[in-house]
Amino acid sequence: MDFLPSLSTLLAFTAASLLLALTPGPDMTLSISRALGQGRRAALFVVLGTSLGVVCHTLLVAFGISALITASPTAFFILKTGGAAYLLWLAIQAIRFGSSFSVKKVEQSKSSALANISTGFWVNILNPKVIIFFMTFLPQFVTAHDPAVTQKLIFFGIFFIVLGMPVNVLAALAADRLSNWLQSNPKVLRGIDYTFAGVFSVFAAKIFLTQAR
Repeated sequence: MDFLPSLSTLLAFTAASLLLALTPGPDMTLSISRALGQGRRAALFVVLGTSLGVVCHTLLVAFGISALITASPTAFFILKTGGAAYLLWLAIQAIRFGSSFSVKKVEQSKSSALANISTGFWVNILNPKVIIFFMTFLPQFVTAHDPAVTQKLIFFGIFFIVLGMPVNVLAALAADRLSNWLQSNPKVLRGIDYTFAGVFSVFAAKIFLTQAR
């Protein structure tokens, strides 16, 4: 099965994806807020919606990157190098401005399952940072000359969902306790910020050091 990465690549991707999934962002904030306002069922439908958004981003990146590699390996190199700069910028932003994680326990009117799925989907799909993130993150685990690059990118995208969904589900199910604990432990939030910065700095350095060959 050509689409399966090597064990070392898979382990690196797993570690990075779990760290990123644990970093609070719009998707996690939405699912936690919905859990606080409407209960766990609504939150789980939101998680399903955001995951469907990730599927769309994965397909766009997989087929777009594949076309770019076919058209011009040089353009692929420029994309990855530009991605390294963007990842480094994200790391700096995390240190400068800190985590944006913030939830308030508010009552909301009940929404249908479809409405919650739709909300999660559109919050994810309309976030311009998500597509940029996938354009820079997923390609780090493939090479321009890999004949199975499209299949591998799709595999990584789906595997990212498999790793990330349980994190969002657990966060939603433990929303009350999680929010109270984070608000009473600001140092933990700063630790998350530094972890976030460290992960992206490592990937940025990896690109800068290996793409010059």
